[in-house]
Amino acid sequence: MGGHRPSAAWRVLVVESDAEDAELLVRGLQRHSHDVQRVDSGMAALRALEGVDLVLLDLELPDLDGLEVCRRVRSAGSVPVIAVTSRGTELDRVLGLQAGADDYLVKPYGFRELLARMDAVMRRVQVQSPAAPVISHGALSIDAAARRVSLDGRRIEVTRKEFDLLHLLASHPDTVVPRKRIMQQVWGDVWSRRTIDTHVSSLRNKLGASDWIITVRGVGFQLGRA
Repeated sequence: MGGHRPSAAWRVLVVESDAEDAELLVRGLQRHSHDVQRVDSGMAALRALEGVDLVLLDLELPDLDGLEVCRRVRSAGSVPVIAVTSRGTELDRVLGLQAGADDYLVKPYGFRELLARMDAVMRRVQVQSPAAPVISHGALSIDAAARRVSLDGRRIEVTRKEFDLLHLLASHPDTVVPRKRIMQQVWGDVWSRRTIDTHVSSLRNKLGASDWIITVRGVGFQLGRA
């Protein structure tokens, strides 16, 4: 399974209903010093989240749809999720990212690629922003430490990627942030223009006004003031 060595050892929750796939994955991760727990259903995954550093989530589960599991994991806390699935269309990827996945890997995949993506996701999660812990922009408040967004004192539920996107724009309130920079800083990879657009659209709906995020055609996006 290759000679890649991860930058650290993590507590990994493998959510995989296929016993053969799960065994290969667990053994490979353990060989790279990770502490691995495996469950085979969505409900079991939700019960096993405490103390986990990273979730590898198959989207084909016997009890709950993987996208719903991803949304529940995201609403329960900030543990990062990598979707590992046979669903490989662009729409599948977009839906997975919208549900809160930090990355998306299609079966069959190379184990070294999985390790590299795990490293990349954990690096992004562990980066601490030097900016002020709470950014206030009119009625909008973004708490970086708690990863919480509120509008007029009312909490707005957002996914991890929606928070990262909004926080990036709010950290540069008078600047148009280019699409390329958004993809690099929020996703760490290029998926498609639709990835950003769907997240922007979702944020506008949740904030109740399209003026909160201004599209600068041909360049990128800027935080507005509804």
